[in-house]
Amino acid sequence: MKRNKIGRAALATMVSLATGLGITACSRDYTVAYVYAVSAQNGGVSAFNVDYQTGSLTQIAGSPFTSQLTNPVSIVTAPNGKFIYVIGGSQDNKVTELAIGTDGKLYGQHQYNITGSYPTAAAIDPAGAFLYVTFTYQNGFTPASPGPGGVTIFPINSDNSLGTPTTQNVGNNPVGVATSALTHFVYVVDADTNSSGTAQGQVLGFAQNTTTGALSPVPGTTITTVSNKTVATGFSAGVSPSGIVEDPTSRFVYVTDKATNQLYGYNVIGSTSPGTLTAMVNAPFLTGFFPVNVTIDPRGKYLYTANYGASTVGTYVLDPASGQPSGVAGTNGTTVATGPTCVTIEPALGIYLYTSNYLDNSVSGAQLDPHTGALKAIENTAFSAGNQLSCVATAANGEHSSSLVNP
Repeated sequence: MKRNKIGRAALATMVSLATGLGITACSRDYTVAYVYAVSAQNGGVSAFNVDYQTGSLTQIAGSPFTSQLTNPVSIVTAPNGKFIYVIGGSQDNKVTELAIGTDGKLYGQHQYNITGSYPTAAAIDPAGAFLYVTFTYQNGFTPASPGPGGVTIFPINSDNSLGTPTTQNVGNNPVGVATSALTHFVYVVDADTNSSGTAQGQVLGFAQNTTTGALSPVPGTTITTVSNKTVATGFSAGVSPSGIVEDPTSRFVYVTDKATNQLYGYNVIGSTSPGTLTAMVNAPFLTGFFPVNVTIDPRGKYLYTANYGASTVGTYVLDPASGQPSGVAGTNGTTVATGPTCVTIEPALGIYLYTSNYLDNSVSGAQLDPHTGALKAIENTAFSAGNQLSCVATAANGEHSSSLVNP
């Protein structure tokens, strides 16, 4: 592959920009990162180069790349930035592993079966040791005969292939999962119902066995079996929880509720009751209409929600001491293309944000102000991509240093 080399003046400009942001990013050319958006219609993965000066996207030759899946629901990047995993939906119940080439192109590696059906979300622990995939139905249950769901736990081998999976039983409708950056906890958000059939979301907390990936409930979370069915209880999370994220300091967890247009915030308890969650003061917080996904910038200063119904991204400033979110909310978010499903921030510079847009068949881009968190649309956004995009992920181009976040 032919590469355009950065001259000394251009490189100095880039380093100056990164230094001003408190980040250093090294790039082999003008591409600082890659964006990957997956289609729920045919499983194609649209791949883009990210321009380091503007954040503008240019589609990579050969894109879209096949995932060999029919209706993927999610896509996640390995911490080393060299592989992505595409999570199949109700027609697949599989995970596809794709290698990221030095030119950003994707190369198919392997495909793996999930231990249940109707997958919903996925996350990888920061060590890159385990992939966690939530699914709706344990074996023996279907939409016609619903029952509890679970989490498939895949060990990740040194070559990024997946090992033999195990299963963690959870509540009736797990829809999201998050892993801790600094501690070994995993949180599953469950869109459950109570005994009377009323919607009742909850967060289930688990301590991670760093050798096997196995999950043990933290204080406040119980997983029991009654009449051969799993019953789970955890921490209240509204009516219809949709997305979950933990901040880079591993002190705060946030969950969006798409039914009530709210953001729930939690403090993570330390030594007295490790991994337990307590609701933040003044929670929940207002979001735009129908929030379905949430992310935090690499510095842990700003939180962003993808508001599917409003076609906006909501911006929140996070108080470093309490984790309290404040700032732009409600209908005053930044407008993106129609039907955003996922929101992500590239890890190289940490200043370019992207959404996958289900109804517009595009990826929207914005640049965040590192001092305020405010978003400004990238020139020529939105960028055409595959049909019915279900999610988007990013990877840095080459080696880069991580932003250090101190509690």
